[in-house]
Amino acid sequence: MPIDQTAIISKKAKLSEGVSVGPYTVINDGVIIGAGTKIGSHCFIDGNTTIGKNCEIFTGAVVGSRPQDLKYKGEKVFLEIGDNNIIREYCTFNPGTEDGGKTIVGSGNLFMAYSHVAHDCRVGNNCVFANNATLAGHVTIEDMVVIGGLVAIHQFVRVGSLSIIGGCSKVVQDIPSYSTCDGHPAVVFGLNLVGLRRHKVSRDSIKELDRAYKILFNSGFTAKHALVELEKEEIKSPEVKLLISFVKGSERGISKSCRA
Repeated sequence: MPIDQTAIISKKAKLSEGVSVGPYTVINDGVIIGAGTKIGSHCFIDGNTTIGKNCEIFTGAVVGSRPQDLKYKGEKVFLEIGDNNIIREYCTFNPGTEDGGKTIVGSGNLFMAYSHVAHDCRVGNNCVFANNATLAGHVTIEDMVVIGGLVAIHQFVRVGSLSIIGGCSKVVQDIPSYSTCDGHPAVVFGLNLVGLRRHKVSRDSIKELDRAYKILFNSGFTAKHALVELEKEEIKSPEVKLLISFVKGSERGISKSCRA
């Protein structure tokens, strides 16, 4: 599909070979778009925004408009989006705040309609955001995360790799790697066994993760005490080591067990 004659594209924007732009889309100064990316109708792409190769952006998406942060006073800020992302209808992506601030989105993600990525967020690779999934500012989403529809994630929360959050959840504390979580507020129900098997995590690692989860979430220990107990174990699994590192790095605290 060529660039539609009704599209408004700044001469200061940079579009690589094979980019297509639908009717009535506006692309402003400073935007850089990678080869093969397809942009639908009535989109608005603004600011110091870089979009990678072979992305698909559907009708009405607003990408790179000023952050919804009252502290923002016009500083030079950035939005970086990787390759092979699918951004469905009416999604919104904001850049960082403060001078030089960045929002960074990886590659291979699916953002379903009306998803929102706020200022200064970090999104990894191969994640799925269902309809109306909403990130507040400074949220970190690691790789291969699934976020259900109508989920709202509090600012500064971290969501660990290969976790899944059930629809309509309210997330106010960190979601541990490899977990299934749900609720208002979200709590941990257990391991994301389906995701672990789909990604070919070894049986030995899954067994070690199961043991680690029992200590962390079902033992009655505080997180600090549970980590002490875990470090007494002979840990071989890289997944368990990553989980321990994630819990140690938590500043907002880890979501509680559903059995708490």
